Amino acid sequence: MTGERFARSVVISGFARSDVGRRLNRESLDLTIDACLDAVADAGLTPGDIDGLVTWPGELTGAMTGFGNPGVNAVQDALSLNLEWYATGASEGFNVLGSFIDGCMAVATGLARHVLVYRTVTEATYQGRRRRAASVGGDRERSGSWTQWLAPYGAASAANWAALQAQRHFHVYGTTEQQLGAIAVQMRRHAALNPDAIYRDPMSLDDYLAARVISTPLRLFDCDVPADGAHAFVLSHADYAPDAPHPVRVDAVAASRHGTGSWVFRDDMTTMAAHDTAARLWHETDLRPQNVDLVQLYDGFSIFPLLWLEALGFCEPGESGAFVEGGQRIAIDGDLPMNTAGGQLSEGRYLGWGLLHEACVQLRREAGGRQVADANVALVAGGGGNVAQSLLLTRHG
Repeated sequence: MTGERFARSVVISGFARSDVGRRLNRESLDLTIDACLDAVADAGLTPGDIDGLVTWPGELTGAMTGFGNPGVNAVQDALSLNLEWYATGASEGFNVLGSFIDGCMAVATGLARHVLVYRTVTEATYQGRRRRAASVGGDRERSGSWTQWLAPYGAASAANWAALQAQRHFHVYGTTEQQLGAIAVQMRRHAALNPDAIYRDPMSLDDYLAARVISTPLRLFDCDVPADGAHAFVLSHADYAPDAPHPVRVDAVAASRHGTGSWVFRDDMTTMAAHDTAARLWHETDLRPQNVDLVQLYDGFSIFPLLWLEALGFCEPGESGAFVEGGQRIAIDGDLPMNTAGGQLSEGRYLGWGLLHEACVQLRREAGGRQVADANVALVAGGGGNVAQSLLLTRHG
């Protein structure tokens, strides 16, 4: 199937999101059903047309922390679906956009014709009810996990791991705090144009530098903001595209990882799994970096977009700091518009699914005041550290 570039057999026939924001105090299933029903309608379909269903994580993982979402059993019953294919459940590591790729494979191989993919988080509400530490860390001290070596030192948070990558990039390439801050500041400018964003107030580089340090060199605004919301997408066979109201085409997908499954034992800490995934993505398409009109790069921490820019070939190794400095090149009217809805740093942490949603909005030319001119090709990158997936999407027609 790889040689046939299976992703081209798939379109996003519809997509939608529920109410999104900070501490909505709504049940996860409630948000999920809102997003799913709207996505199905957006595709010009009814629930009776949906014959595939997939999500990650399943209902048994993270359900009590706001990180998990309803499993396929609950959603199938709520929507009265008759399924020919489904997939769910926990996987070791952080899946991010992997369930989207699973859905693409199901459609391309004929296991299902219309697959509903969804992801829901209610982390902000959960953290509002309990202290933040209760919703992170989980079982990271379990025996046998590489994180057992970090937990005794209080390094259970991914912020500590990302900070090591940032420190190494600073040391090897001379990247600066001001360059890192340019990402957070520019994302806030984009979020000001997005009524759904959590952080919309102006922020200067001085504001960024004045914020407290979380894990050197990462400051408060280098870290994404917990949020509540559900995102849903309908993946259909490409032959449905003429009947879909406004489809988005899937051109290529990738999810490679070489060498190690660990975050901290990679041979070169200035790289991450993004570099493996990016190489595979360009192998799966005739498009090249110069064909991409906008990028939605996973920004759980601001160091990640820098590494993604280098991995994807938008700049040479060590040059991403200079690339983003000042923010002009990654602005909506810049050379490479990035995270045009504000990204996870300002719109909210939807664990990659908000970035995918924004890419589709842009390709359908529905972004209003933050619309990228002539948006025809969008690249979406999910994950950081030891996990990465990437997608190339194109405008239909």
